[in-house]
Parts: sequence; structure tokens; C-alpha cells
Amino acid sequence: MSASDKKQRLSFQRLLPLLGIIAILAAAIGLDLTSYLRPREFGQFHEHLQMYVAANLLTAMILFAGLYIVSVALSIPGAGFLTILGGFFFGPLLAAAIIVPSATIGATIIFLAAKSGIGDFLAEKARPYLEKLGKDFENDSFNYLLFLRLVPAFPFWLVNLAPAFLGVKTRTFFVATFFGIIPGTIAYAYVGGGFTSIIRNAWHDPTFQACLGEEQSGLRAVGDCRMELDLSHFITPQVIAAFVLLGLVALIPVVLRHRRNTKAS
Repeated sequence: MSASDKKQRLSFQRLLPLLGIIAILAAAIGLDLTSYLRPREFGQFHEHLQMYVAANLLTAMILFAGLYIVSVALSIPGAGFLTILGGFFFGPLLAAAIIVPSATIGATIIFLAAKSGIGDFLAEKARPYLEKLGKDFENDSFNYLLFLRLVPAFPFWLVNLAPAFLGVKTRTFFVATFFGIIPGTIAYAYVGGGFTSIIRNAWHDPTFQACLGEEQSGLRAVGDCRMELDLSHFITPQVIAAFVLLGLVALIPVVLRHRRNTKAS
């Protein structure tokens, strides 16, 4: 393959994500999926979704846990979005209770896979970072792995792979991962719960509900009522908790680095 052909191929590969986004938007517009983004339609969809989840809670939990395990085990980007989605579906505390063990199981699967026959292939993916991580893992594998889980200094997939090539025991990996991801998981789950509380506040606004009652009684044309979002709908305990928790999680790296520097000095 000539240099010009390689250049054209690289240029096309860089355009693929943009082309994919355009295709998804075109399909959404063609199928009229964008109508669900309007406040009233989205609020109605959310109400139906919440009722479905409540009526099929165990099934929904199992399906979501399975999706999370697979996404982490295959190192698919978007765990943060899935965590927010979990908070949106199940509420922050139940979502965190589902996600923490699911993410730990998924991470342990890829960790064990890296120790098995496909380890050489996965090692190539993590090789550029292994030298940076090696010495710290040798000194104290549990505390350093816990530190990496609390401080997102490296990608999540890398912290799943690197310990397998640096002699970390499976039990150490599992326990450090489980406890290390708890703060961030709870914070992001509360973000999802915050979105739910905003939509619920707007949907159950007395003025809007009175308007819907007039629609049902025939005093108004169907579709005449509009669900409006105002500032009061955004001030909820879940939203406030989400901001507080995100702030605390953001402070964790500062505190831990200060402790590490203090010990080193």
C-alpha cells in the first residue's frame, strides 16, 4: 500500500465517527424519535418507563447488571454514562448497589482474561503504561490499586489490565476495585437521580397536571398543554446531593496526592 493510500485510509477512518453520528441523527429524524426530546413527550415516556421498571424491578435489575458487566469486561467506553442511566432508572442508591458489584465482576473478568492465554494480546494494549505503573504496584499493590480506582489518573480499562501483568493477586484486585469505585459510582448515580427528580417535578407541577385534567375532560384540545421547565424544578435534594458528591469526589485526588507526597517526603 502506497503512502497516499495509507493517508486516504487514515482520513476516512477519522471521518467514520462523524459519519456514524450523522447516520444516527438522520435515522432519528426519519423515525420521528426526536419528538421524545420535547419536554411533554419525554416526561410521559419517563412516567411509563418508571412504571415499567417498578412492575418488573428484578428483571430490569438483572438486565442492567448484565449489560454493565459485559460493557466493562469488553472495555467498551461509556461506563460513566451507564452509571448515570442507572441512577435515572433505579434511583441513586439502588443503582449504586447494582453497579458496584457488576463493575467489579466485569473488571475481574478482563483481569483474569489478561492472565490467561489471551494475555499477550492484551499486554500489547497496556504495554506503554506498564513501566509507569510497575514500581508502585511492587511497593504496595492493594493501596496503589485503591488509589488508582479513587483517582482516575489512568483509563478504567488500563487499570483492569495492568495489574494482571504486574503480579497482583485476584483477591487483591477484586477487593480494591470494589471499594475504590464506590465514591465515583454513587456520585454519578446521583446525577442520574437528579435528572429523574427534575423531570418528575416538572411533570407533577400542579399547573401542568390541572391542564392535563382539562384535556381529559374535553375542556382543552389534546396536546394543548405544555410541560415547562423552570428554575424551581431544578432545585431538588437529588440535584443538590449530586453536586455535593461530585465536588467531594473531585477533592479525593487532591487529598490522596497530598498524603502520598507527605509520606514520600
